[in-house]
Amino acid sequence: MSHTPQPDTPLWQLSASELSALTRAGEVSAEEATRSAIDRMHAVNPDLNAVVVDLSDQALSRARALDASGSGKRPLHGVPVTIKINVDQQGQATSNGLPALKDWIAAKDAPLVQHLLDAGAVVIGRTNTPEFSFRADTDNPLFGRTFNPWGKHLSAGGSSGGAGSAVMAGIGALAHGNDIGGSLRFPASANGAVTVKPGMARVPAWNPSQVAERGLLAQLMSVQGLITRHARDLHLAMPVMIAPDPRDPFHVPLPWRGAAPEGPLKVGFTTETLDYPLHPEVAAALDDAREALTDAGYKVEDITPPGISEIAEMGFRALLTETKAMSGGDIEKFGSDTVKAIFAEYFAQFPPYETDAYLKALARRTGLARQWSLLLAEYPLVLTPFLPQPFFTAGRDAEGPDGVREALGAAFWSTGMNFLGLPAGNVPARLAALETGPQPIGVQIVGRRWREDLIVEAMVAIEDRVGPMAPRLWSRMG
Repeated sequence: MSHTPQPDTPLWQLSASELSALTRAGEVSAEEATRSAIDRMHAVNPDLNAVVVDLSDQALSRARALDASGSGKRPLHGVPVTIKINVDQQGQATSNGLPALKDWIAAKDAPLVQHLLDAGAVVIGRTNTPEFSFRADTDNPLFGRTFNPWGKHLSAGGSSGGAGSAVMAGIGALAHGNDIGGSLRFPASANGAVTVKPGMARVPAWNPSQVAERGLLAQLMSVQGLITRHARDLHLAMPVMIAPDPRDPFHVPLPWRGAAPEGPLKVGFTTETLDYPLHPEVAAALDDAREALTDAGYKVEDITPPGISEIAEMGFRALLTETKAMSGGDIEKFGSDTVKAIFAEYFAQFPPYETDAYLKALARRTGLARQWSLLLAEYPLVLTPFLPQPFFTAGRDAEGPDGVREALGAAFWSTGMNFLGLPAGNVPARLAALETGPQPIGVQIVGRRWREDLIVEAMVAIEDRVGPMAPRLWSRMG
């Protein structure tokens, strides 16, 4: 259930939906909303290093222009947002965390940036990512490490770690991120935020500054999205993100909401973690989510998910096959010693395929996707673990074989859904009190192709029962 903010609530604490209602009604100016978010950024970002490019001056200029235009009917009028540094924003460097690209200035906006601006959003800063945006943790030689606002006992996740840390700390109401194997859902889970990884071809994707097209699997697996503090904000903002753009020739121009389901929606439930032990707090979070959905009228039933072990291994190996072939030279040339060692361990644990095996894996992908399509015909949603254990510590993936296994290998539920091209959301279902400190525990909800709206509705039901994590975080931050 939504709530009405108290009159003395700082504007930076409001959800995107609450804030846009006020700005569109003229009760709050775009400049006031923007200034509040910027003041919060300046107060907390020095300890987090989530925003690595401060755009305060141009944001305030834009906000004043929005106020002067009186265009308050746009859905994100005056809503402060952040953009990840691996996506083109006119006049800014698309550095992707690499010192070699620190002066790679974009001449034009990527489609998603243009869509956010067209909807009235105000970009207040650009957020951090690891080198090549290919880690579940966020650190790089150009800008350094991003910290989790819950404390330094936790990684901020990756690769959209700056986005997740920023939005949960109150730096903007919406944070752009992207996801090829979990880069929206890792930071959401780590920081206690909410996200939905859209399905394949849902959000137009293209960087005007790119000099070559992405590999086939990158095109099939990588998607653009948003990280938010509140599930309902995805219903507000994702329709903006999925607007068509002819520069993405494979974009699928379907509306955000599909047909309303008839009768109680069936949800498949699984605690499958392959050979990884399921932590009691993760099991409890899954039970809490299941109970919330049941109480909200969903029909939750135990299932055996088809082919997840094969999907996981094939997804990892196929993606790393393409990565090594198309980006291996750049990793060796431009990567730090740390990231080169991490990639070496990726390739050791998930050996790239030889050519014939790679082609057969791509063919097999369709059969595996068909199995899931049949499952989702009966169960439009599937509730799964995200990680089998609570979130890992900062730098865990740089700690050799065990670190990569915990940070990447254990994320088979994450990368597997990218490999199939299915949408998947992450929502916090529990705040665990562990010896190391408090940790939000996220769960994953997989959905039918093109039905991100059903995933978001289910996440709203869980959030309504569990409560959002941000107020609990802010009480700790002060």
